[in-house]
Amino acid sequence: MRLVIYSMLLLLIAIQYPLWLGKGGWLKVYEMEKQLELQQAKNSLLSLRNAKLTGDVKDLKEGSRAIEERARVEHGMLKEGEFFVQILPSEKSTSNAADGLKPTTTKQ
Repeated sequence: MRLVIYSMLLLLIAIQYPLWLGKGGWLKVYEMEKQLELQQAKNSLLSLRNAKLTGDVKDLKEGSRAIEERARVEHGMLKEGEFFVQILPSEKSTSNAADGLKPTTTKQ
């Protein structure tokens, strides 16, 4: 009787092994689901980037405003009769802001 029980237990383990640890087992499925979720997240980010690039291409093909804006920002180009004015912050305010310190007063 013990031999039958042990042999049945051995057969049960032999049947369960491929289910849990085999090529298409639960552990592989779990790992593949994780990889799928990561890939879907990457794909959604890339599709957003593609949509933005598609909009940029459409603007560049159709209108002159996008071309003009890129020329101004990336190449510093100006139209005839325009002036470029750059306002620099004073040294005192930039040094305090850069250091993250507030001006302090001391009493003597």
